[in-house]
Amino acid sequence: MRLLHTMLRVGNLQKSIDFYTNILGMKLLRQQQYPEGEFTLAFLGYADEASSTVLELTYNWGVHSYDMGTAFGHIAVAVDDVYQATQAAREKGVKILRDAGPMNAGSTIIAFLEDPDGYQIELLNDKRVDQ
Repeated sequence: MRLLHTMLRVGNLQKSIDFYTNILGMKLLRQQQYPEGEFTLAFLGYADEASSTVLELTYNWGVHSYDMGTAFGHIAVAVDDVYQATQAAREKGVKILRDAGPMNAGSTIIAFLEDPDGYQIELLNDKRVDQ
């Protein structure tokens, strides 16, 4: 078994695709419209779906916003340098929810951004170890 994708409902598909590709560096892997269901799906990620978990953006035609609720937390993205990634996002007009710095109860450097629909994106230093 493996995790295939996480789905987010978005109010403006192109604006969300632009955020995830231009700010977070993902690639648009595929996109398909479903006229009978009146929705469009876009799958984005850092690698192909066969080898990596991806993000599914769902645009329900005519729905431009959603209630965030209280259950969803955030999506975490590994970056080479949290400080640099936060500054680059700021320069592109992205809303910074928490500037880069040590987390509250530890030393891990984190930051939080907000995507066009209000979803929180946590940036962390990439700590993968070569095996």
